[in-house]
Amino acid sequence: MPKSTQTDSAEYLAKKAFFDKVITIYGRNAVLEVLEDETITIHKLHLADSNKSVAQLDRMVTIANSRNIEIAYHDKKALSRISKNAKQDQGVALDIVLEHAMSEDEFLEAHSKYKVIALDGIHNPQNLGMIIRSCAAGDVDAIILPTKNSAQISPLVIKASVGTLFRLPIIKTNSLVKTVKKFKAEGSRLYTLSSHAKQSYRDEKYGEKNLFILGNESEGVSSEVERLSNASIAIPMKRGVESLNVAVTASLLAFL
Repeated sequence: MPKSTQTDSAEYLAKKAFFDKVITIYGRNAVLEVLEDETITIHKLHLADSNKSVAQLDRMVTIANSRNIEIAYHDKKALSRISKNAKQDQGVALDIVLEHAMSEDEFLEAHSKYKVIALDGIHNPQNLGMIIRSCAAGDVDAIILPTKNSAQISPLVIKASVGTLFRLPIIKTNSLVKTVKKFKAEGSRLYTLSSHAKQSYRDEKYGEKNLFILGNESEGVSSEVERLSNASIAIPMKRGVESLNVAVTASLLAFL
């Protein structure tokens, strides 16, 4: 391969790896709040060129300039393509860098033993934020987050996670089934939670590579993912309680 082609390929891969870590939030309150947190790495501030000058927007520009953050101005249609929410972006979007985000291959290469929680169809952003917070506080090495049929990182998620989103490795996947299969092929034992399981989560003998799959708030784990599971475990309930909120379940697993 010619040297120039190799260089172009390396640059492309480096850029892709970087932008895989970037998420975009929108809305004036959320963007200003994140800009004011100097622990969060920011790539770019996007503003609609039709915005009228107000104190909140002026403050954003001042902070961006003081932090050497690039500011890009767009027409409203272009900004809506960036925010993906024309009705609620309020003429503002912000690219945030998730420093600890990584691909499944990067994670598996770096970890010989681990506890990972995979999310299958979690739709409530507050649940997602609370799950991230519990996992960051507990003994969890990463969260697997599908890019489809799932809540995505948003201002609500950031708020519910109380900033812990930026401290925990997030593995984004376009196909949870394929990712789960890859973990299983690499020796991970897959667990799903079920109120009908006979084995308590406290009594299970865990190995060095464990993947816990948490399902949708109302329907649980999808059948396609369920079929890949090695074992189903239960959280024992008293007084006729049938189930726990998925974020509470994640919390129990995080401190297992």
